[in-house]
Amino acid sequence: MSQESYRKPIPVPTPETQFFWDKCKEHELWIQRCQACQHVFFYPRFHCPQCLSDDVPWFKASGKGILWSYMINHRPVPGFEDDTPYAIAVVQLEEGPRMMSNIVGVDNTPENLVLDMPLEVVFEDATEEIAIPKFKPAGSHP
Repeated sequence: MSQESYRKPIPVPTPETQFFWDKCKEHELWIQRCQACQHVFFYPRFHCPQCLSDDVPWFKASGKGILWSYMINHRPVPGFEDDTPYAIAVVQLEEGPRMMSNIVGVDNTPENLVLDMPLEVVFEDATEEIAIPKFKPAGSHP
């Protein structure tokens, strides 16, 4: 898919996030763990947000989590006109950190979006360089 045909905003990797986006392109979800205090965190950083250590290697996450919170947006915004309503979700990863994402593979209604429901990561290929992690109900087809 080309950047011209993908209408939603496309993330721009920074030095802190480049590794994350490179792994997403391979359809893998990677996060960081501090070697000094064992704190697992997301979003990507050069230093641990807990103890400020710079020994924060990456590891491959399970891609599993639960729906921690969400809101359903019904108003069309540029790039999302064809997707309303859509859920802006906070997913708590099995490893502990939370990340914002979208829920796909199910109608985004309160009846279908049950807090604590199991989720698994899927990737939307936005361009040849960027794949965006999203989450679907665990065990459902894409």
